[in-house]
Amino acid sequence: MAGGLKEVRERIGSVQNTMQITSAMKMVSAAKLRRAQDAITRMRPYAEKLQAVLANVSASLDTSEGPFSRDNGDAKTLLVVITSNRGLCGAFNNNVVKAAKVAMANRQMVHVLPLGKKANDAFKNDVHLKSGAFADDAWTLFEDLNFDRVKAIGDVILDQFASGQYDRVELIYNRFVNAAVQVTTTEQMLPLKPEASEESSQTIDYIFEPSRSEIVEGIIPDSLKIQLYKAVLDSHAAEHGARMTAMHQATENAGDLLKELRISYNKARQTVITTEILEIVAGSEALDS
Repeated sequence: MAGGLKEVRERIGSVQNTMQITSAMKMVSAAKLRRAQDAITRMRPYAEKLQAVLANVSASLDTSEGPFSRDNGDAKTLLVVITSNRGLCGAFNNNVVKAAKVAMANRQMVHVLPLGKKANDAFKNDVHLKSGAFADDAWTLFEDLNFDRVKAIGDVILDQFASGQYDRVELIYNRFVNAAVQVTTTEQMLPLKPEASEESSQTIDYIFEPSRSEIVEGIIPDSLKIQLYKAVLDSHAAEHGARMTAMHQATENAGDLLKELRISYNKARQTVITTEILEIVAGSEALDS
């Protein structure tokens, strides 16, 4: 029985250590979430309004005015799969990888561009993994996240779409709603298409300044890069929200297990003490007799 008590004590110590680690990770994720949430909260209204304007302008464009409105179907598709670099965030990464595999089904030619180490790990042995013209370390994006790095990746995507290497580009990522909710989203980046919303369905007569051609050549590519950056920021905030929630649940589970182990330890200790008392009484009675 003494050996059993020792094992329970060791398990109690192990669970306490785990509880301290998960609690610390929860606090770290909460601090990072605040910064990431501020970034996407500031970015999202601008990006969504810009995308609405872009959708309205693109409704009046044809392929002769710019390469980004060309629609040749989805025979050659690039999937930009955005995950995190680290795990311990519940089903955050698995949901995106599953969505990517669903999008890959029934496509004639699909390439995957992983942004995030977990996406790279999921597809590193897959024939669909895209390399070459893209930076080999594109998946390390979150180690030093900033617009310049995202812009460099966006430049390559736009160049390859404009050259006809791809007919469609889709973003697959987790959209941040709040700390407890992340929505796995598949969003078309290219070709440009009008959004089916009240705002975009109303034709707005824009006065172009500078000229229409300069708008197409300059502002539209920049808007598409901002769309990509917004998706990356969304995923970054969603990651910390998912990890904070997962670590909170892990801490609670460790606390529940700790209570059960302490009850088990106390019962076992009480049994040992009771057994020892009975042995002493029995020994005393044997001597008296």
